[in-house]
Order: sequence, then structure tokens, then C-alpha cells
Amino acid sequence: MVQQAIALGKRPHIIVGTPGCLVDHLSNTKGFSLRSLKYLVLDEADRLLNEDFERTLDEILKVIPRDRKTYLFSATMTKKVKKLQRACLRNPVKIEAASKYSIVDTLKQQYRFIPAKYKDCYLVYILTEMSGSTSMVFTRTCDATTFLALVFRNLGLRAIPINDHMTQSKRLGALNKFKAGECNILICTDVASRGLDIPSVDMVINYDIPTNSKDYIHCVGRTASAGRSGVAISLVN
Repeated sequence: MVQQAIALGKRPHIIVGTPGCLVDHLSNTKGFSLRSLKYLVLDEADRLLNEDFERTLDEILKVIPRDRKTYLFSATMTKKVKKLQRACLRNPVKIEAASKYSIVDTLKQQYRFIPAKYKDCYLVYILTEMSGSTSMVFTRTCDATTFLALVFRNLGLRAIPINDHMTQSKRLGALNKFKAGECNILICTDVASRGLDIPSVDMVINYDIPTNSKDYIHCVGRTASAGRSGVAISLVN
């Protein structure tokens, strides 16, 4: 917080932050305000407008100028985004890159219907069959990413986990190893489905199926982008 306060004291042109951290600085950092703000950008707007962030965002909206440009970015449009568009924005313009909840035509979507007790065996089998490819495996819990990474490494597969329990520097280290090709399997929670700079991968495996359709679209969207074909496999018990 102290280092950030020093950086904010230099009056930067652009501040990139999480809502909670921004409110902390507005409350506790002397001399810091957003009274001269000209542009407000909400990335992953559908996620930021849900209940978890609602109170914090309201606090930010109260202290910034009403006369500003607001940009909402989201890969999936929700009712909350539409509601905010009506309530808070004057003369809003909507730019849509694709239709609602779309998945590219080049993506092959598959599911494997298997007994729960053989799930890990099938996962290893699929990854071994595609050993030359880059793959992302999505799990529901942080513990599962660590467990699967250890299993894969013991079987000679080049796997690395990334999850919320890791420090930012460890997450970046894991990401860089994956991008550099040192490890070709990234095992992650849905933290990696959005916002991370990961080039398109050959295969996405949903070890645990995402709990809602929007998260599924974000996960499988990691493959088959920029005109490339890709495959997304969901393991179903």
C-alpha cells in the first residue's frame, strides 16, 4: 500500500486497479482523489457488476465526476451490464464484436462420458495422446490444480499449476514458463479463463465443468482463436 501511495503521489495519467484496492486508497491515502477523472474503464464488466463488487463500485461512482466517458468491456453481455447502460450512461453506444454467447466455428467441442473413479486416468490418456500440443486443464478448486500437476509431473508430463493461492510473482512465473514452452500443460482454476495474456492453445480440457454457461465460453475461448482450429473436451461423470 505504501509503495502504491508513493506511485499515486506522482499523479499518473492512468491507474489500473481492483475496486477494493482503489477504495482503500481513496479512504486512506492522503491527497489522492479521482475528482479530475476523465475516463472510467470497467474490464470484465459483467463480473464487476455482480453482487461481490456492487458496494465497492458504488463508492467509486459516488466520488468521480459525472461528466466523464465510461467504457464497459465484456465478452459476455448480462442484464446487469444492460441495466447500468440504461441507468448511468448518457447517449450510450454499443459495439458488438460477435453475437451473444458465441463460440467460433473452428472449435471442436467434445465430451467424454466416464466413471468418476477413472477420471484422472482418462485425463492422463488424453494429454499423453496430445503430448506435442499446448493444453489448459480447468479445475474447480485450487487444491486440484496442485494435485494434478504433481500427478502429471510424476508421469513425465510437463505440467504447471496456476491458482489464487499462489503469489502474483509465482503466477507470473508459471505463466511465463507456459508461454515460453518450458511446460506445455497449464492446470488452472477459472482465474485463468479471463484477463490473462495467454496465446491461443491447442486444447482446453474441463476437468470440472464450469458452473455456468458464460464461464464455459470464457474457458473454451482460450483455444480456436484468430482463425485457428482447436478442441475443447469436457469430462462428464
